[in-house]
Amino acid sequence: MSATHSSTTWREHLASPLTWHWAGFVLLFALAVGLAIRLGLDWTVMDSHSSEVLADKQIQLRALEIQTLPLRGLDQRVEKTREQLNDFYQKRIPPNYSSIDARIVELYVASGVRLTRVQYTQGDPGPGLTEISMDASISGNYPAMMHFINSLERDPMFFIIRTMALTGQQGGQVNLRLRVSTWLRPADVPSGLPATPVEAPLQDQKVPTAPPSKEGE
Repeated sequence: MSATHSSTTWREHLASPLTWHWAGFVLLFALAVGLAIRLGLDWTVMDSHSSEVLADKQIQLRALEIQTLPLRGLDQRVEKTREQLNDFYQKRIPPNYSSIDARIVELYVASGVRLTRVQYTQGDPGPGLTEISMDASISGNYPAMMHFINSLERDPMFFIIRTMALTGQQGGQVNLRLRVSTWLRPADVPSGLPATPVEAPLQDQKVPTAPPSKEGE
């Protein structure tokens, strides 16, 4: 009788809606817990991957910043360089051939040396400037000679002393031969100037007498 009653009670419990509600609740709760655990694991993996991706992008961005750093302000630097170049052309490049000769005369007269010979030649025309060479012989005492050389090097007109050689000395007088370069714009180079010869030691090179020539000034 007792066993029959227990079996009947068990069947009644199984048939009870409340039992199925609780069973459904437990099943749904277990499923929710499982999904929450899975979501947490996936979120951890995604968060870790996102952090790695973000760090990688930050590294790439920093590398690009370093690579492009020299290019920052490039347009301003180009414009500034262009202005400096134009200023150099206006202030230091002779405006014409005659101004070179006139300036040389001013410098040797002011220093007290004598210019006994000078020959002008031209180098190969360049895209912006053509080199003009002066092969000259000067004489004078040592202080006057140094004054003339220093004046050439410091003159606002752009002169470069290529070579110098002593050709004689007597008493306090020194004879010096030097080759000096300056530049002209191609349009300002006069026609008929001979080409500058391949450079050789001054003492081994003969300088032909050619205009313009200054005697005893």
